[in-house]
Amino acid sequence: MQVSHTLGNVSAVFDDPNLVSCAGLPPVVVLSERCGLTDLVASRLTLPALGGVNAHLKIPALVAGMVAGADSIDGMDLLRHGGMGRLFAGVRPPSTLGTFLRTFTFGHVRQLDNVATAMLAEPAHRTPLLAGADQVAYVDVDDTVKATYGHAKQGAGFGYSGVKGLNALIATLSTPLSASVICAARLRKGSTNSARGAAKLVAEALTAAKAAGAGGPGGTGLIILRADSAFYSYDVIAAARRAMVRSSITARTNPALGGDRPHRTGRLDAHHLPERGLRRRRAAPDQRRGDRRDQLHGVHQPTQGRPHRRPADRAPRQTPQPEEDWHRQRRR
Repeated sequence: MQVSHTLGNVSAVFDDPNLVSCAGLPPVVVLSERCGLTDLVASRLTLPALGGVNAHLKIPALVAGMVAGADSIDGMDLLRHGGMGRLFAGVRPPSTLGTFLRTFTFGHVRQLDNVATAMLAEPAHRTPLLAGADQVAYVDVDDTVKATYGHAKQGAGFGYSGVKGLNALIATLSTPLSASVICAARLRKGSTNSARGAAKLVAEALTAAKAAGAGGPGGTGLIILRADSAFYSYDVIAAARRAMVRSSITARTNPALGGDRPHRTGRLDAHHLPERGLRRRRAAPDQRRGDRRDQLHGVHQPTQGRPHRRPADRAPRQTPQPEEDWHRQRRR
């Protein structure tokens, strides 16, 4: 027995009008409607009239297609197979949805981020999506490179992984009793540094986490920000401190931090570090070493017992002050 067609000429279409290929899709769409996705899009997304009409119908259709497994514009055609037309109304063809997405600018993407933050809070309050978030919650930040193909892909480049693609910065929210859900995301150039824009994303992720119930009422619960050494910088830690959350971020140990093995990796809880020890120029990743993710400058803490007040300038040929004598002797 032999196959009579080559694989490139074979296509499968789900065309039975009495069946649907994604039986779990109707409950997801109903939940999105009850959480107010349509109203949020209509009130917060402002698109031009040319190509951007009926956004309150097209955004839910795109969400439903991605939930069902569509990973491209052409893949959105699965919403029109079989009995989908009898379950859902207002489904647009893939070409219309592609034209709709091409009208988006960066500002419109930020508007969708605002919609996504509001949408995370509603299911968390209506379902056990984040069980135990009022007691302990984790916000994890990391980036990943998604491979792309073709020379015309905008923003594609070779990053730290050696794969040509786009860099996605993602923050997830989880608890010891529930799986992770995405609370913030950014799509960036493939050749960008891992920590670029991380501080702003961390601030938005922590805001979304608290809106979803993390930390409990009044902040009585515990929220922990976790990240690897690529995100150990002044801005990221300052964003966590402003949000009044704990942070556990990997840092490279060196003699300035204690220990005699500079190639060992450790973890520091930035919640306990003194404010004086977090210097912007000291905590920034080293950009001169080929974008190595783990190479960091030292974080210097003030020496115990040493005065931090700088002596006042004295007139010429004036007798030095005792404090200045102390500095001179120490330099010798």
